Amino acid sequence: MTVYTEALRDHACLIVHGPDQAGLVAAVTGLVTRNKGNIVTLDQYSDNPEGGAFFQRVVFHRKGLTAALPEIEADLDKTLSPYGMTWQLTDQSVPKRMAILASTSDHCLLELLWRHRRGELNVSIPMVISNHTNTAEDVRSFGIPFFHVHSQGPDKSEAEARILELVKGNVDFVVLARYMQIISEDFLDAVGVPVINIHHSFLPAFIGAAPYRKARERGVKLIGATSHYVTKDLDEGPIIEQDVARVDHSMTAADLQARGAYVERAVLSRAVQWHAEDRVIRHGNHTIVFS
Repeated sequence: MTVYTEALRDHACLIVHGPDQAGLVAAVTGLVTRNKGNIVTLDQYSDNPEGGAFFQRVVFHRKGLTAALPEIEADLDKTLSPYGMTWQLTDQSVPKRMAILASTSDHCLLELLWRHRRGELNVSIPMVISNHTNTAEDVRSFGIPFFHVHSQGPDKSEAEARILELVKGNVDFVVLARYMQIISEDFLDAVGVPVINIHHSFLPAFIGAAPYRKARERGVKLIGATSHYVTKDLDEGPIIEQDVARVDHSMTAADLQARGAYVERAVLSRAVQWHAEDRVIRHGNHTIVFS
């Protein structure tokens, strides 16, 4: 049980997304009120008040929320359908189930496990899957099941089929914590849940092996990391979070890599937290993040 479970008991998060128009805010707040809810936070954004898109995140408290959810959902459907809006309503006290895929690098993986153990992430972690075994002991020390799924060579179909067996229906989203395998479009279609990735922000300047060595040779002054949703277009999915750190000429390639790992851990953790708290709305190939 996380610290969120009790703190967010009877708290719901409502995400509303669709064409901007007059009356939306009143419709949503009125709906919450007549369903005996009390608004805790309300964030909204319009990308153009004249024919643009509207985005809203509302967290409200409603005593006896679980029993009231069907009635609230029916009211949402009736109220928001005439506006052409899509909506999502979640019980904030129920942690999202997050599977982690990893390879040999452990910095992002261990950061997520540590933050989860401290109660900083509103998630449960039913499994960690890796194509290597070097992190197995560390993962199990957190009380998390570890699965080794070997993946080597150009044909990833067998490995992806095994991963699908493990995660299908058992998780709400997947995190690639420096999982150094290309995910196929077929896998993304089949898994049916969001997949979040992290990578250094040298792409596409320094692709391939030894990016930090190449960066040092070019005398870079900033390094960074990007976390994004995975799509069929490699490393081009909607961005959730980014950050940078300043470096200088005195740093070795190993120094740059260590600084980069620090930024990657922080960026991925924030992206996971915001996704788990329903703070991210995907819109085309970009995101609205109510952080």
